Amino acid sequence: MIRSTPNHGDPVIVALGALAATLSDPRRAERLLALTGIGPDDLRERAGDPDLLAAVLRFLENHEPDLVEIAQMIEVKPGELVAAREALESGMGSR
Repeated sequence: MIRSTPNHGDPVIVALGALAATLSDPRRAERLLALTGIGPDDLRERAGDPDLLAAVLRFLENHEPDLVEIAQMIEVKPGELVAAREALESGMGSR
């Protein structure tokens, strides 16, 4: 289990935790790259970019079992991942 930070309210922190958990599973990581068009270099260069993080969370939302499993791994509710994506897309994520 990947432990998240106590700062669940920060959408960037939540999304970074979700990204790390997603990349910890090779199959899920490969699917993320294939379905989103995000490349490994993009991940390295833009890991903290709210647009990239929102894309990762959208990827998880599109497959509920992934959303639920990642939420469990980082110890948040699935709805917190959705809320983080919404905040990132609305420009409320910290930069």
